[in-house]
Amino acid sequence: MALRLLYLIVLRAFGWIALLGRSQASKDAEILVLRHQLAVLRRQVAAPRPSWADGAIISALARLLSRRRRCHLLVTPQTLLRWHADLVKRRWTYPKHGPGWPPIRPTFRALALRLAAENPGWGYWRIAG
Repeated sequence: MALRLLYLIVLRAFGWIALLGRSQASKDAEILVLRHQLAVLRRQVAAPRPSWADGAIISALARLLSRRRRCHLLVTPQTLLRWHADLVKRRWTYPKHGPGWPPIRPTFRALALRLAAENPGWGYWRIAG
């Protein structure tokens, strides 16, 4: 995955270098974003599903565009936020526990049963307390 991202970054950097001699920076960023979006769309027949590397490049280059131009991108701001949340979710995972309370230790169980046997008049509430 990282190699693919590095390849895409280098490819887009060379594309940007070639465009710098011909036009302004905002136009260059727009052209790069649009070219990359076309590359993503050409690889897919159904609805576009860019990889994480594609999303990283689009979101990095989208910062260079004006607000008006950003609204015509392939990805929306909600999509970028979802990608970020997925990354955070993948990074911060904790072990899952089953439902309910943890099991009671055998020593506590034996103590409660002994108290119930020795004191039949106490009832549940006194033993539980």
